[in-house]
Amino acid sequence: MTRAALILLSIGTALFVGLLAWQGFGSVASTLLAAGWGLALVAAFHVVPLALDAGAISVLLRRRRDGVHHDLPLRDGLFARWIGESVNSLLPAGQIGGPVVMVRQLSQRGMRMRDAAAAITVSTTAQALAQIVFALLGLLMFGAYAAHGALHDLRTATLIATAVLGGMIVGFYFAQRRGLFGRLLGMLSRVFGKRDWSGLMTRAEAVDAAVQAMYRERARVAASFALSLAGWIVGTVEVWLALRFLGHPLDWVDALLLESVGQAIRGAAFMIPGSLGVQEGGYLLLAPLVGLPPDAALALSLTKRAREILLGLPGLLVLHFSERSWQRRRALGRVPAVD
Repeated sequence: MTRAALILLSIGTALFVGLLAWQGFGSVASTLLAAGWGLALVAAFHVVPLALDAGAISVLLRRRRDGVHHDLPLRDGLFARWIGESVNSLLPAGQIGGPVVMVRQLSQRGMRMRDAAAAITVSTTAQALAQIVFALLGLLMFGAYAAHGALHDLRTATLIATAVLGGMIVGFYFAQRRGLFGRLLGMLSRVFGKRDWSGLMTRAEAVDAAVQAMYRERARVAASFALSLAGWIVGTVEVWLALRFLGHPLDWVDALLLESVGQAIRGAAFMIPGSLGVQEGGYLLLAPLVGLPPDAALALSLTKRAREILLGLPGLLVLHFSERSWQRRRALGRVPAVD
């Protein structure tokens, strides 16, 4: 873990503990315990948006073999998406570790490395754009509640966070169109030098070419965006279910407001591992808009944390054993060459 990551994790942890202490550990814990086995159902439902996100990856990938197109099996996309989300949620790797692991998982399943890297890059961009649209949808509903100054201030802050995310995505997109991987590798070669970078540069340029080709498939990119947006919207059911089990049921519109704006706040804090503390603070800010008590808002956030653990720990275990299996097959020469 880098020093910067350690500092950010420490800040997030302090904020997380501080918010729980402020509201009272006992009050939050009793609200959370009211959910009981409902937590397992919330975790199980998360497979649905995961499958939609996996479809957003699979729709971008078609392999040509003997003149015939072969789609990437959805199970491979689902497996990679699950493992990637587990890494992003539970390891201090920022939001970079997950996509890197997803590329590796797809390549280990026979996908060419450049195609896997291109698909994950494009689908990640489409998913981030879909998150902004999802946040704006929540802000439209937010307007119905913004009747006085404090709410207008919160709406303004959320719009600023969404604009920042949008600017970052636009910059990321144009960097991809200008040869992102080749330029990054060129910078690394100038910094570290003293070795032959030609082979790696060839691969980086191949990935850039694959990204360019994928963006020309506009119908597929649009389908990836639509599936990602559907995944964000369907994820609202998690909030709706969790609050019912916690004893504080809300209607679907209120759940959508919490999830959409809450995810925008979490996304703006992507530098903090797991957005620890920021997610909790976001729910506390939004809770008064839908009449949710502060302890219930924190319990909702902890329910999401519990879901990340219930699905993420098995994901990390599967990643560990799949890596061991792949290394063993590679040592025996049973791994097909990928480029």
